[in-house]
Amino acid sequence: MSSPEHKQKIWELISDIKVGMLVTLDGPQPRARPMHLVQDAYDGTLWFFTRRSAEKVFETQADQDVCISFSDQEEGVYVSLSGTARLNDDRELIDKYWNPFVAAWFPDGKDDPDLTLMEIKVEFGEHWKARESKVFQLYEVAKANVKKGTRPDMGENEKFG
Repeated sequence: MSSPEHKQKIWELISDIKVGMLVTLDGPQPRARPMHLVQDAYDGTLWFFTRRSAEKVFETQADQDVCISFSDQEEGVYVSLSGTARLNDDRELIDKYWNPFVAAWFPDGKDDPDLTLMEIKVEFGEHWKARESKVFQLYEVAKANVKKGTRPDMGENEKFG
């Protein structure tokens, strides 16, 4: 697992992106769909509202292993987080994370019997953060093409877990 400092770094990378692509297995095929973060901090767990009747729920019941990726191309930020998914019906958490954005998707409110939280416990991941402008990145690519045996230095990359 990652340290509290690393969890803070992950949160700094994904908190402004808000929407990640959740990948589950639909039988043998991977399938991705957008999911919107509802939390205001990250401690190793990601939280999303979903419908209990959604296909992703059935897919995670068949195979709890999931991956969620976040990207901000303009900022050069890419984050891939893998872990296990499960449903959580904790009323205190539903109240805590409920907001007007979620309410728009669930017009029957917090008491909708189809409403649940998807909890993803992150076990490992990787992130990339470009350290310079697009012009610098192009320079690094060109330099690596000219100077054989070198690779472009695009910025930070770290695996964890």
